[in-house]
Order: sequence, then C-alpha cells, then structure tokens
Amino acid sequence: MDVRTAGSARPLNRLPTPDSVNFRKIAWIYAVGVIGYHLIALLAFLPWFFSWTGVALAIAGCYVFGTLGINLCYHRLLAHRGFNCPKWLEHCLAILGVCCLQDTPARWVAVHRRHHQYADEQEDSHSPLAGFFWGHMGWLLVENEDLTRLRIYDRYAKDVLSDRFYRSLERNGRWVQIIFLSWFVFFLGGFAAELVLGGTPVQALQFGASLLIWGVFLRTVLVWHITWSVNSVTHLWGYRSYATDEESRNNLFIGIISNGEGWHNNHHADSRSVRHGHRWWELDITYQTVRLFSALGLARNIVTSSPHLAAARLGGRLVTREHRVYPAE
Repeated sequence: MDVRTAGSARPLNRLPTPDSVNFRKIAWIYAVGVIGYHLIALLAFLPWFFSWTGVALAIAGCYVFGTLGINLCYHRLLAHRGFNCPKWLEHCLAILGVCCLQDTPARWVAVHRRHHQYADEQEDSHSPLAGFFWGHMGWLLVENEDLTRLRIYDRYAKDVLSDRFYRSLERNGRWVQIIFLSWFVFFLGGFAAELVLGGTPVQALQFGASLLIWGVFLRTVLVWHITWSVNSVTHLWGYRSYATDEESRNNLFIGIISNGEGWHNNHHADSRSVRHGHRWWELDITYQTVRLFSALGLARNIVTSSPHLAAARLGGRLVTREHRVYPAE
C-alpha cells in the first residue's frame, strides 16, 4: 500500500457526542474564560492598544508559551513521557503552559491521554467527527461527567500528580493565580519601562495596556486556536502516512503554525515519540527544541521511534490501540 494514500479506517460519518455530556449544563468557568479572552483580544484592533513591542511579544509568546509550555511540556514531556529533563526545567516549562489558560498540567494530560485511548470513537472528548465546532472548542463549553477531575485524574494522571509541584497547582486555584500574576508582569513591565524612558503616565498606561492586550490576551487566543486546530482540523483534512485506526491526518498548514503538532497522523502512529515530523518537509520546531536541550545537557532518554512504526509505514499495517501509549502508571 502506498502510505501516502493510506485509506481511512472508516468514512467520516457524523459521530455522536459522548453520552456523558450534558448540554443543559454550561461549563461556566471555561465558557466565561473563552468568551472573555476573545472579547478582550479584540481590543488589539483599536489603535490606542497598538505597539510594535506588543506585536513582537505576541509572536514570540506563541513560541515561548505555546511551543515550550504546551507542545513540549504538557504534550511531549508530561502526556507521553517522550523525554526527561531536570525537574526545575520541567516545572518552569509547566508554568509557561499554565499561562496559556489550558487548565492545569494534570487536567490537560488526563484529557489528552483519554483522547488517545478513544480517538474518534464516541468516548473521545473532542472528536471533530461529532462536528467541527464541537471538536475545535465546543466540547469545552458544556459539562462532561467523564472529565470531572476526580474521575479522570485517577485513571489518567496519577504519575503527574505524584509530583508535589503539580498537586500544588490544583489547590485553591493556584494555577489561576499564576495567570493573574502574568497579567501584572506584562502590564507593569510595560508601564515601568515607559516611565523609565521618559514617557508620561498616560503614555506608560497606554504602553502597558498594549503589552497586556497583545502579549497576553491576543497571544493566548492565538495559542488556543492553534492547539484546538490540532484537535479539529488534523482529524478531518490532510494526508495519511500511516494506516492508524482513527482519522488523524498530517496537515501542512497546521504543522507549520503549530511548530510540529500538525503532523498528527505521525503522532498517532507513534504517540510516545518526541519527533512528529517524519519527512523532510515536515518541519518540527518542537522536536528541534528538544534536540537543542539535549545538546545543552538538559534533555535525556529521548524517544524518537518505536519498533512497530516501520512496519506500519512500509506495509500499510493497521496501528492498533494496544500500541498506544496513554496513562503512565
């Protein structure tokens, strides 16, 4: 079989949402956060909130917070244990992930591991086969009984919560306090910098606000949609290099803007591997960052391939669920 045109496991039929979802119960914390951040991010289109420094922070922040925090730490390090690094570095990267407002590390890891177990089945928390909007962000906005913290943590995140640092983030909304602190750092940093450079208080207020709007709110919304597009777009459109038993795709556009997460069929074929880009054009900045960490002595035990992968690619064999690496007990 030509692996570039490997067929889907089944047609892209509409999939029912999980039975555990209650559409009459809004997940208010998520709904208010998602809607609120989007509305505040729109202020970036007002000239008063514009600054080139803010634009630069938004662009750089997609790498610093999105790639290092979510892709590298939450996903490839914590969810799949694709490499090891010193605990001080791991915890610093996790704080960057927290600032993306994608919940605590334990919660993110648990939901993602569940996704790998039930990918594109009804139990999958965010399969776009139940609707594009549902897979992209709708699943966040309503209550899902199977995703309650006590229930999902016990099955999928025991290893994460064995670390006292991650347990502390769960207590008393401490992870939310970190997010609020990041707001003040961006705003006060800009405010103080403008005063030091001789600006008036009004100019300082404007500059600090521009860094907050662009460097925090707009950047967070951008990272959200990049992450969510991996859940939605790359299970619908793209090419398949491996005959996996779900609908994952490698999507060129998402692969580039996500710094490697969009090579999603590669990832589902070999979920523990840190390397998602398998062909020369599949640029994977996240993996290259791990290699840089390794060169600096900050990453070790890097997982880059598994024995079943070559067989799946060359012979078109089905990569079954028993090969998937999800909860690390």
